[in-house]
Amino acid sequence: MRMGKDFYKVLGLAKGASEDEIKKAYRKLALKYHPDKNKSANAEERFKEIAEAYEVLSDKKKREIFDQYGEEGLKGNMGSGGGMGGHTGGTNFSYTFHGDPRATFAEFFGTSNPFESFFNMPGMSDLFNDNVMDHDSLHRAHHHHDPFASLGGGLGSFGSRTPFRSQSFNVGSHSSGIGRGKEKVQDPPVEHDLYVSLEDILRGVTKRMKISRRVVANDGTVRKEEKVLTINVKPGWKSGTKITFQREGDQAPNKIPADIVFIIRDKPHPNFKREASDLKYSCKVTLKEALCGTNVEVPTLTANEKIPLDLSDEILKPSTVKRIVGKGLPRPKEPTKRGDILVTFDIQFPDKLSSSTKDFIHRNLPNK
Repeated sequence: MRMGKDFYKVLGLAKGASEDEIKKAYRKLALKYHPDKNKSANAEERFKEIAEAYEVLSDKKKREIFDQYGEEGLKGNMGSGGGMGGHTGGTNFSYTFHGDPRATFAEFFGTSNPFESFFNMPGMSDLFNDNVMDHDSLHRAHHHHDPFASLGGGLGSFGSRTPFRSQSFNVGSHSSGIGRGKEKVQDPPVEHDLYVSLEDILRGVTKRMKISRRVVANDGTVRKEEKVLTINVKPGWKSGTKITFQREGDQAPNKIPADIVFIIRDKPHPNFKREASDLKYSCKVTLKEALCGTNVEVPTLTANEKIPLDLSDEILKPSTVKRIVGKGLPRPKEPTKRGDILVTFDIQFPDKLSSSTKDFIHRNLPNK
């Protein structure tokens, strides 16, 4: 006679293991034997066994039946007597694993591809990886300023400053949905632009977002919950960088909450425009200064610091560019190195010229 599976043994646990121990064991083994990472011959089968063991032991009803009757009891092979009916309201209990370990994995971790966003796994939120944070290019620094400001569209408010890609995991009930062969559907991501000043991009800054969302309690009632999400914006982050807080949107029965996504945008600056890690500054000069030479002071992102440029012996053309090395923004992947300030010249031509000035120009300036 074939012996039934020992799901505790599959997860490396003792029979009296706690819920937290079951979750930790599944998390560790599912990551170890995920077929996308583990290419050994038995990885696929182990991955499936681990998912089945977790689905049984994480569900109170299934675990109770398994503890009393073993795998055969879960399959309804113990008959209608023997107390089985007491677990299911007088009917035979029958459970069969749905056969899709990846669905179990996605339900638990909130993603079907953990190795694309490994930073966001439970227990991994304190790790940092530039490649993970950088969708467009992405996470961490500290200042606490700005009061909370209001955000619409289901998010409460945000205000202050800088990041890591943060997330919160709300592991749903595995007995409802996947346990019956159905997968929960996740709402589409909710995206919000997060405007950051160039000064904050230079130093790095902490932004705190206060969200307000609907939460479904165990008894099915819906209430509002407020939560503060923290983003640590790294020096040099590019405009377009995305920070994802997984499953922090509104909750609804039989649905996975939407991800909340903040997209870094450059706040307009009075002096500079960003070009990658360089800063472009347009310096206004008169036609006389352009032709006869001048001295100018170029502003920087550091308060009260200006850089003098001696242009007294130069003729400035609309195509002239002066490069001030190392005074731009940090490079995202090498924050100890900085881009440059590129100085271009906006030559202010006069609206009119007197006849004598025109005659002088004709006599003294070459035609070419």
